[in-house]
Amino acid sequence: MIRPVVRDIFFLSQRSEEASAEDISIGQDLRDTLRAHREHCIGMAANMIGYQKRIIIVDTPAGDMLMFDPVITKRSGPYETEEGCLSLDGVRKTLRYREIETEFYDERFKKHRMRFSGLTAQAVQHEIDHLDGMII
Repeated sequence: MIRPVVRDIFFLSQRSEEASAEDISIGQDLRDTLRAHREHCIGMAANMIGYQKRIIIVDTPAGDMLMFDPVITKRSGPYETEEGCLSLDGVRKTLRYREIETEFYDERFKKHRMRFSGLTAQAVQHEIDHLDGMII
């Protein structure tokens, strides 16, 4: 289901709770909502659609990737950039890393460890920040 994008800064600044298999439907809502905003968006976090759960989706070269309880385990190549967000107006400066390594669970709650670089790494970092209540 396509959900409205949350713009409430107080809500977005709260840390999200761990996800569970009971939260699979939130992943589908994220997928549907990202598709509806594909023109302006390459990733979303569950709190952007009203759920305080640690779930993100990112448009990767291999397709949309849902991640449950993602964490960044390694970072390298810091750089400054500007980012926008569907939940906020305008763009803001932020620090990102060119390469990251993450651990997360997929939709079947199978654990994965993956490396990302470039724009995909930047999007994953942005969405994980959302889960931690960090607003760019």
